[in-house]
Amino acid sequence: MVETVGAPPPPRRRRRKPRATDPGDETAPLPLTRATAVRAHEPFESSEDAERWLSETLADEEATASAIAEALELLNRALHANAVASADPLNRELRAEQAATVRIGHGSGKEVASGRFSSAREIDVRGGRTRRRRREEDLRPQERVAALLGGREQLDACETLLLRARADLDAGRNREAALQLRVGLEALLLELDGALSDPGHEEDMAKLQARRSEAGDAANEALHGELSSTNLSSVRELLDLCERVLRRRRVLKG
Repeated sequence: MVETVGAPPPPRRRRRKPRATDPGDETAPLPLTRATAVRAHEPFESSEDAERWLSETLADEEATASAIAEALELLNRALHANAVASADPLNRELRAEQAATVRIGHGSGKEVASGRFSSAREIDVRGGRTRRRRREEDLRPQERVAALLGGREQLDACETLLLRARADLDAGRNREAALQLRVGLEALLLELDGALSDPGHEEDMAKLQARRSEAGDAANEALHGELSSTNLSSVRELLDLCERVLRRRRVLKG
């Protein structure tokens, strides 16, 4: 269920002329989109059962993280479907840390259909340092953004291609991930050849070169249908290895 909270009235059909404004004026409040993922396939028999589920979920960090991940997966799947249906190439997927508030709760059908709960708890999704967050911090993205915008560095094509492969794989779009990985790996082998004088870099590049045919096999299979467990495992391993090569370069080059 998706609802926009605090939205301004829809604009008139005719475009209004620009109007004068005071530079010191406060920016108008922005609307907020509220998305509620409802587990309608697992209804509770009673409010007591629902409250028990909520208590047990919140008492277990893994269960809490799993519930949030399940909801986020549904939301991103819907966003991706909408992007494809509307031919929008600028669609991006969301992370839990981007939410203003994350809540887990339960309620009646009427309540959850409008984003309400009978009982709910707010979850701090920004606390702690997850594996992904540690990885992002190690890469010091702000420094690299400044270098890219300042023309001191240049993006490699493999970086964009492998990012897309990771997004597809994490979202369960395994066929798309295999196809992105194939060309991303080929680009990486060319663009990062000799990029570092480091034994680890040379070893990983040699591994990727030796296994490049696996990426081709997975991509060829993806053209005709879903991936076998063997090819899916290869895609995951090769993508992890590619990301390690990129991560090492960013860290060593500062």
